[in-house]
Amino acid sequence: MKNPSSSLPPLFKGIALFTPGGDLIYCIDPSKKNRWHLNLCAVLQEWLGLIEPPHFLVPCYTATVDRWLDPYTGQVQTSAIASASVLRYQALLNAIFEMEDVTWAIAPWSEELCHPMVLATYRQQFPQLWENHELIVRLESTADEGSVHPPNLSPKLRFTLSEQTPTQGYVLRLFVSGHTGATERTLKTLHQLLEESLGYPYTLKVIDVSKHPEQAEQAHVSATPTLVKMWPLPVRRIVGNLEDQDKILNLLGCLKS
Repeated sequence: MKNPSSSLPPLFKGIALFTPGGDLIYCIDPSKKNRWHLNLCAVLQEWLGLIEPPHFLVPCYTATVDRWLDPYTGQVQTSAIASASVLRYQALLNAIFEMEDVTWAIAPWSEELCHPMVLATYRQQFPQLWENHELIVRLESTADEGSVHPPNLSPKLRFTLSEQTPTQGYVLRLFVSGHTGATERTLKTLHQLLEESLGYPYTLKVIDVSKHPEQAEQAHVSATPTLVKMWPLPVRRIVGNLEDQDKILNLLGCLKS
């Protein structure tokens, strides 16, 4: 994966917050003054439509890196610490923070807060966090350095979809029941419409509810086919008839209602 940012400053503090589903939101702060954990949780709330900021993620799914200048040697030093649950993402963390072969240390945070049974109590309240939206999001706040939250909780977001780095993008989910001839026709028509009408990259994930009923339940899908626009917010959906192209374009915001 290529780093979605331009060359980073030599000295900075970087904070990454993962979700249990594997999504990532992170920031790079050269001033080292902001309390970015609060920002990241607030943006996750807005981004995924959560009922409140998921502060419980911070001790369990966080990684921090600090690059600082040693006053005695004059050399840049790096300290990299990650929660045990995100150590498997070391290669990704090194890529986004432009570090080569850095070994991340395990954070000395309370294991009691991150016990699987404790985390499981949040799953019903925050089901979106256990879904994988296949996104990496970098937060760039326009707030003043002393501000804790970005203005109006509307930060500038940069998406990374696969190895592309578009500034905007669509995340779509198509819920179907089996890979029938009707499903294939729907996919063909939908792909053609998206390729011709969208000016930004998109990801379209097809979910067979017969194989993944839990995902349909989490997305509150009760009939197929259902097309759900996960991003940009607000989340919107079309149930049943996916042959009305104007209706789909209206859902995507490409057609004024």
